[in-house]
Amino acid sequence: MTPRTPPPPGDVLRRGALFLDFDGTLVEIAPTPDAVRVDPALSGMLRTLHERLGGALAIVSGRPLATLDAFLAPTRLPAACEHGVVLRVTAEAPAETADVPSVPDAWRAAAAALAASVPGALYEAKPHGFSLHARQAPAAMPRFEAALRDLIAEDERFLLLPAHMAWEVKPRAADKGTAVAALMARAPFRGRMPVFIGDDVTDEAAIAAAERHGGVGLRVEESFGDPAGVRAWLARLLDEADDAAAA
Repeated sequence: MTPRTPPPPGDVLRRGALFLDFDGTLVEIAPTPDAVRVDPALSGMLRTLHERLGGALAIVSGRPLATLDAFLAPTRLPAACEHGVVLRVTAEAPAETADVPSVPDAWRAAAAALAASVPGALYEAKPHGFSLHARQAPAAMPRFEAALRDLIAEDERFLLLPAHMAWEVKPRAADKGTAVAALMARAPFRGRMPVFIGDDVTDEAAIAAAERHGGVGLRVEESFGDPAGVRAWLARLLDEADDAAAA
């Protein structure tokens, strides 16, 4: 696959809307979800870029909104969380939750028990779904997949989604692609060129949505190398904005 080149900084600053995945894109993947380390400069950089883009910068993640806010505090940004189930269209707006089902309590209990039976595995609860992480127990991935497929087999409202050494059960009706489309229909994103950056199979729908809206979808490894490369590109955007303001 030919790597996609990021748009010129001037184009992004003049008419772009940035949609950024979190884990594996802005921050490095950690052994557990709570162990993520956020570069101290990232919060301020995102806040400034959000201002320079007239508010058209959003985090698009499978994480719950409260978790993202805690990682990026004190910065508050537009966001699409839980794979599009929860939207915050502007930094000041209240969160909007899509009308989607939540997984049954019995599924949660079964998944938590499965994770507890595997040393190093982790169950992560989310408001409308859950994940089983196997970053420290990679041999359990096939077992988790089989068990979760059996668990959800009779309810088509839910989807099993692969992620970085994890499996996630989530509502089928929302994904990162529907999230990007929903944000593009609203100010301050409407009418801009979407630029989505992600690193995982969960980001493919958002990449496709950005391209359908006349923008570009970028994969971290192909276009930037790693999250440090993404952060360096964002820093260059700010440098370009500063140079333009000084000219």
